[in-house]
Amino acid sequence: MAFVVTENCIKCKYTDCVEVCPVDCFYEGPNFLVINPDECIDCALCEPECPAEAIFEEDEVPEGMEHFVELNAELSEEWPNITEQKDPLPDAAEWDGKEGKFELLEK
Repeated sequence: MAFVVTENCIKCKYTDCVEVCPVDCFYEGPNFLVINPDECIDCALCEPECPAEAIFEEDEVPEGMEHFVELNAELSEEWPNITEQKDPLPDAAEWDGKEGKFELLEK
């Protein structure tokens, strides 16, 4: 079972998770990261590294965010792979924890 990046990553895009991933299964969009479910080995190393607490095991995705399971799979096929940690978005701290960010997702 794969891990899934959810809404709180939007407009934050911390990449601490990328640094610890042993199989390089993260993909980067303009203001969001996703995990390719076919590449994720369910090692759970990324989950505790996420400062925004936006990563969940697929069967533990919070209620109302189930659509992120399919979204991660879809966007990981379109976006480029990211394998090294980068700086978060400049205003990440301001967006961390805000609800209702899905409409701000840039594809």
